[in-house]
Formats: sequence, structure tokens, C-alpha cells
Amino acid sequence: MHPPPARRAGRYRGHAIFRVARLHRMLAGQLLRHVGLHPGQELVMMQLWELGPQRQADLVRLLDSDAATMPRTVRRLETSGFVRRRPCPTDKRAAIIEPTPASHALRREVEDLRGRLERLSTTGLSPHQCGEALRALESIETALSAAVASHHQAPGPAR
Repeated sequence: MHPPPARRAGRYRGHAIFRVARLHRMLAGQLLRHVGLHPGQELVMMQLWELGPQRQADLVRLLDSDAATMPRTVRRLETSGFVRRRPCPTDKRAAIIEPTPASHALRREVEDLRGRLERLSTTGLSPHQCGEALRALESIETALSAAVASHHQAPGPAR
């Protein structure tokens, strides 16, 4: 039996990446729900726990996040009582985001959940295969980042 035309044309890899990312996010959501977080929020909290209070712009840079998404994420974490904002002493336009004592109580559990997600994501893979998969994903990320950057810099169609 021959693979379907889309697979032969190489489109299957992109669809596989999409499916894996969607399932990983879905599983993360199921695990994080137990501690009152949504996917992506744990990454913000982990940065704050590791590095201490940060400006919102610094969180965007550290997480390679979308600048439009971060305010909503911080607002939701603030509403949940996991972070608080305080004025930045050096930049009146910025706020410092800091973890609350309530969030510190979650840290160990979130770290355990992230480890569980890693284990579930690589079930059946040897340590060598895990390393190969990570290297392949890093290569794909590098290629996609370069493509996005060159596409962003390319002039638009003439009008």
C-alpha cells in the first residue's frame, strides 16, 4: 500500500507537528487543571519562581511569547491570586510581575506535573531516541524561526 499523496508530498510532517503540539497542549491542560492553571501559565510561573519578579516585556522575551498574549496571561494569573503587579521603579510605563505566596505553594506540584508531562510525552522512547527527537525539534524550530524572520523582512506584494 502506498502512502497518501499528501504524505508523499511532504505535507504530512507539518500535520504531524500540528497534531503532536495539539495533543501535548491538551494533556498539559488536563494535568494543570488540578492546580488551577492553564497551558502556558505554568511557563510564566516557572520563570517567576526561578528568576524572581520580572517586567512583562521581559517575560515575553524570556518565553519567546507573543506580546499580545502575555497581558491576558498575567491578568488571569493575577485574578487567580498567583501573581501581583507593582509599579516598576525605573520605568513608569511598566509593571513588575511577581509571584505571590499562594503561587509558591504550587511550585513543587507544577514541577512534578511538568515532569509527568515529559514522561508521558516520551513513553516508549529510549533515552537516545529522546535526545534525537529533541535535536530534530530544535532543528525544525530553527528552520521555522528563520523562515518567519525572512518572511517578516520580505517586502509585501506590489500594489
